[in-house]
Amino acid sequence: MYFRTQKFLVAGISKSGESSARFLLARGAEVYLYDDVISDKISAVISSLEELGAHRVEADGLERAVSLCDVLVLSPGIPIDNSLPVSFRRQGKCIIGEEELGALYLRAAAVAVTGTNGKTTTVSMIHEIFKAAGKNSVLCGNVGNPLVGEVEKLGFDDIAVVEVSSFQLETLSSLRPHAAVITNITEDHLNRHYNMENYIFLKSKILRNLRGSEYAVLNADDKTVSAFAEKIRCRVIFFSMEPRSDGVWCENGAVYCDGERLFEVNDMKAGGTHNVYNALAAVAVAKALGVDLAVAAKAVCSFRGVRHRIETVCERGGKTYIDDSKGTNVDAAIKAVECMRRETVILLGGKDKGYEYYPLFKKLKESRVVHAVLYGENRFRLLAGAQEAGFGSFSLCADFAMAVKIADHVAKSGQNVLLSPASSSFDEFSGYEERGDRFAEIVKGADESV
Repeated sequence: MYFRTQKFLVAGISKSGESSARFLLARGAEVYLYDDVISDKISAVISSLEELGAHRVEADGLERAVSLCDVLVLSPGIPIDNSLPVSFRRQGKCIIGEEELGALYLRAAAVAVTGTNGKTTTVSMIHEIFKAAGKNSVLCGNVGNPLVGEVEKLGFDDIAVVEVSSFQLETLSSLRPHAAVITNITEDHLNRHYNMENYIFLKSKILRNLRGSEYAVLNADDKTVSAFAEKIRCRVIFFSMEPRSDGVWCENGAVYCDGERLFEVNDMKAGGTHNVYNALAAVAVAKALGVDLAVAAKAVCSFRGVRHRIETVCERGGKTYIDDSKGTNVDAAIKAVECMRRETVILLGGKDKGYEYYPLFKKLKESRVVHAVLYGENRFRLLAGAQEAGFGSFSLCADFAMAVKIADHVAKSGQNVLLSPASSSFDEFSGYEERGDRFAEIVKGADESV
């Protein structure tokens, strides 16, 4: 791309859209900005970008902007089949995302991680390993700062640790990581991707550019993920909870790499089987990039977890309040429930993502969950899943804050109150972070309005 002769329409002025616009403006590009949801925050961002030379596009001027611009930089929040990218595609014009724009100009080596669950924890563990090994590593992508905002800061000796979502993979084609990790694949985002075939295809795109000098780090215990090894041309490192002859695995409560015992699982500060899987993937990346495995083991064992993922918020009145707002799908919620060591009241609900809830409630019947509070936009679909599975102990309400109060009232001393919604947050909140923070406010008693 020659920035000074092409016009760019940045659609969706979120964090990634703002970073893309600033990157383009700094290189002399003519930039047009459009967002169909104008909050005070977004309006302020657009105004600041206008001061740098960008052009604001109103709804009635969108058609003209589409005809005028050469490249659409699409926010991951806007589906690829939205009318705006469809208009660009029909005119044979370029459509890219923020991560694609960043990948085109990235000089540093990259480690990319995708999967349904465990992405953020895995990239965070990898980042901690690199820091412990004395490498200049930056956490970016779907977590941390957008990739395009980091490319100028990263040189050839540095490492970009990039979390990549399925939404970002819709418009990502140029990233060629030295190591690409797929943690697992289970049902998620079917309201956007329509079916599992499309979702699986998008996840596999992270492996598309890998060649013989690069590594794919794959979950051997996930049949869908492990099958990718048959179709790629790079080296593969498998990780597994079962003993293997090579790769990284767990055996008799310890983690091994190519036969070398590295550490005991009980030495990890971040507990739960799901975190063992994340640790195995992180160690495999350390192996791929030549990090001393003793350093990697120490960093993994010291890692305490990420915010909003099975995070204890407080203990009050004999009850423990646990924030797993990042558990936005059925598989994540099940994993959170499996970590509970005493009876639990769970909060489920939010914006529907297109999957069935029967499997969730079937698992809950076999778990330590004694009651479920169903709330939010998808509460009636959750109710149908509970009834189908024969799960009978539940409450129903619309509002999140009231749901938290009900869960607090139902829970007894010695029990947990767990927020693990199995749903996205976008019916009431801007993201899972805001939902988790609101949960913490309420259970700590900071919010007296409910």
